[in-house]
Amino acid sequence: MPAMEAAVHVMKDEGVDIAFGCPGAAILPLYQAMARVGGIEHLIVRHEEGATHMADGWARTNGRVGVALATSGPGATNLVTGLYTAFADSVPMLCVSGQAVSAKLHQEAFQAVDIVDVVRPVTKWAVQVKEAAQVPWVFREAFRTAREGRPGPVLVDIPVDVARREILYDAAADTRLPLRTAEPHPPAVAAALELLLAAERPLVLAGGGVILADAADELRALVEHLRVPFQVTLMGKGVIEDDHELNMGTTGIQTCQRYANASFLESDFVLAVGARFGDRHTGADTAVYKGARTFVHVDVEPTQLGRVIEPDLGVVADAKLFLAALLEAAKRRGATAGGAPWRDRCRHLKRTLTRREDFDTVPVKAPRVYKEINETFGEDTYFVTAIGLYQIWGGQHQKAHRPRHYQVCGQAGPLGWEIPAAIGVKKALEGMGRGGTEVVGVVGDYGFQYMVEELAVAAQYEVPCVLIMLNNEYLGLIRQASIGYGMNYQVDVHYDETGTDNVGLMRAYGCSGRRVTGPADIRPALEWARKEAVSTSRPVLVEIMIEREANTPHGPDIDAVEEFEPLP
Repeated sequence: MPAMEAAVHVMKDEGVDIAFGCPGAAILPLYQAMARVGGIEHLIVRHEEGATHMADGWARTNGRVGVALATSGPGATNLVTGLYTAFADSVPMLCVSGQAVSAKLHQEAFQAVDIVDVVRPVTKWAVQVKEAAQVPWVFREAFRTAREGRPGPVLVDIPVDVARREILYDAAADTRLPLRTAEPHPPAVAAALELLLAAERPLVLAGGGVILADAADELRALVEHLRVPFQVTLMGKGVIEDDHELNMGTTGIQTCQRYANASFLESDFVLAVGARFGDRHTGADTAVYKGARTFVHVDVEPTQLGRVIEPDLGVVADAKLFLAALLEAAKRRGATAGGAPWRDRCRHLKRTLTRREDFDTVPVKAPRVYKEINETFGEDTYFVTAIGLYQIWGGQHQKAHRPRHYQVCGQAGPLGWEIPAAIGVKKALEGMGRGGTEVVGVVGDYGFQYMVEELAVAAQYEVPCVLIMLNNEYLGLIRQASIGYGMNYQVDVHYDETGTDNVGLMRAYGCSGRRVTGPADIRPALEWARKEAVSTSRPVLVEIMIEREANTPHGPDIDAVEEFEPLP
């Protein structure tokens, strides 16, 4: 059969029911195979970066390997930002790029670029197929690599002459490659439990790896059995609901709660599972973060251990298996962790060290927006948000209730991620039989325009979502960062009377929107948007004009976060 038809059979068997991409001459053999074999839906994007972010949102939602397709040359290089985003946040993804004819690659042929070397630093594996007979096995290895251990993206580059060839392949005789599992070593589990039970003020820290391992139930069972307070990183937000009595929020220098930083600083022991100790979590001075605390670090990726914080005990293990083993060991011991005084102290901190949200002033203060979001949308709503002051406000104020429902690009922070990611989330939910579930993108006014063209995709394929824009007509995060340099230079994007007509942009793409200027109008606008998205089956924007030069709580270290708004 044609080599590309074998590739399609492999993708279908690996759980792919949709691909996002843009056809070009060098990738046409794969598109021909998809048309012939059938079974894989395709959305034609307006920019290849959009394809990667759609595949990213799709994969974050269902845990499977998202697929993005691009042609050679600039089509392939447009994949880089999305590959980096997925690599940074451990998202399983397969990008397939077409390539110029093999014999011409050394002759600077039209749209020929060594994409394998270009993307190698931001992929788990990048490979160019040299022989057509390799196609099914390279694709099998690509899926295995994307899934195994710490998930991540891979790229397969296929010269067009290789893609056109016929090969011998029997789909019925082929199957997925086995995944190696990092089983926890029993003595390491026992040692971790001893350190945990010996602590007076312990915390469990759940990172995004707990969500990736589908270990939310195991985490809940452990902390509730031991009665031990826990925290989440930004990527772990939603693994257990924010309002859980033992949930002590997120420590950090930006996306943090006051009570989270306070309880962390008072702790004497941290069991970190599936967390990589990012600098926005630890702060610049890791000596403050480390303090005199005992650290146990559990991660499926061995090279993460000791990279930022030297642990007292490092454990290489799958998060789900480790938490289950630790719970069983704890049950045999019949003990709880930390004691009632520590739990009472944590509850007191959570009750008293809060931030105000009930502002009624005009222009709107950003925390009020998140108060309205929390009170408007249900617990099953899926949220996507990218980078900027609004991500920080969201991490501080927005409630998350369930795993995979609060999706944020954490390390890479690409502007414009939300619109294509929301499309990917919605398509994943459709594939899961949950197409009626609401998807909401919280966006900034500047980043909104980076991938605004993907609104055309949502309109063409009838993919509804609600977009909530916090518009300060600034590069707000950079404006705040510029304060330390004593300047306010080239960060103001306001012009004319109201700046960019974002509602007009929505209409240009066949979508709808509404601008809000006062806090009392936020809730009615959100309710309108929810209904409008359902009735039109297209994205709907609520643009909220917020205070232009508002600052988020910020600081260099977790014991030095400056508050800019009045506290309750």
